[in-house]
Amino acid sequence: MSFVLVAVAVSVLVARHFAHSGWPLPRANFWLVGLAAVILFAAYAAKAWGWQHLFRNGQRPAVLTLAAAGGAASVGGIALPGRCDEVIRVAVVRRCRRTRASVGAVALSLFLLGLLDSAALTPLASVALGVAHVDGWMQAGLVVVAVAGVAAAAVVLALPRLAGLRFFTRFRLARWIGDNATPPREAVWAWIGVAMSWVLRALAVFVLLAALGFGADFALALAFVCASSASAVLPIAPAGAAVQAGAGAAILVASGVHTEDAVAFGIAAQALLMAAGFAFVLALAGWHAQGRLQQVAVAGHLRRTRTLG
Repeated sequence: MSFVLVAVAVSVLVARHFAHSGWPLPRANFWLVGLAAVILFAAYAAKAWGWQHLFRNGQRPAVLTLAAAGGAASVGGIALPGRCDEVIRVAVVRRCRRTRASVGAVALSLFLLGLLDSAALTPLASVALGVAHVDGWMQAGLVVVAVAGVAAAAVVLALPRLAGLRFFTRFRLARWIGDNATPPREAVWAWIGVAMSWVLRALAVFVLLAALGFGADFALALAFVCASSASAVLPIAPAGAAVQAGAGAAILVASGVHTEDAVAFGIAAQALLMAAGFAFVLALAGWHAQGRLQQVAVAGHLRRTRTLG
């Protein structure tokens, strides 16, 4: 898998950078850093479970494949601009060992997943808006995230019904969307998985704040997650790991954290997120390697059977 190799190469370069320059905040409690990494690992799994519900029953990829797709996109995001991480997700999902979904089905699931990301961030942004100590354009940004989430949820729930309207059914694309769009019941389950993922990610940031000496402020963790994730879930944003880290650092600066410490924390949080995603990439590579070895063993057994016969 070429994208797995690219993810490995990028991870090696990042690890080499930290080996030479050191961890951004050296006085860290590494037990808490490890706990934050475990929580992020669970967040990837929860989001993959939710994403799985956006596929039709006969086309659902494995949760491991979807989690690895998210991990590979996170790792590749440090080097790729714009929405190129979506190309990585499509490529990894298409290599699933289970029944393969079509490219169109994967693309539609990613579109719906982005909408559900926005919808899942709405309650987090609303809470952060009420309790976090930020003002000015940062408050406006949280309001945009909350409002966009409400609109996104409405689109996901209304899409199957809209595609089934007589006016749209004469178009082939609308008929295809109607056949492949997620039913409201499955969309709710998908939202639960995605929302659980964002809550776990906010919890991981909360633990990381404590680990790196920024205190225990869950409201600040919520604001950090909403700010850093807005570039990934809003269609007009450029995405990318650097932009997400910068947006998260900006919310810390707005809340009174020193600029250098805020930037260092943003880098550390993004590095930890990539590390958790990379673990799933390695797990997927091992799963595929196991499948190849089983195929080789079965082929060898068949050859020996024909020879003896």
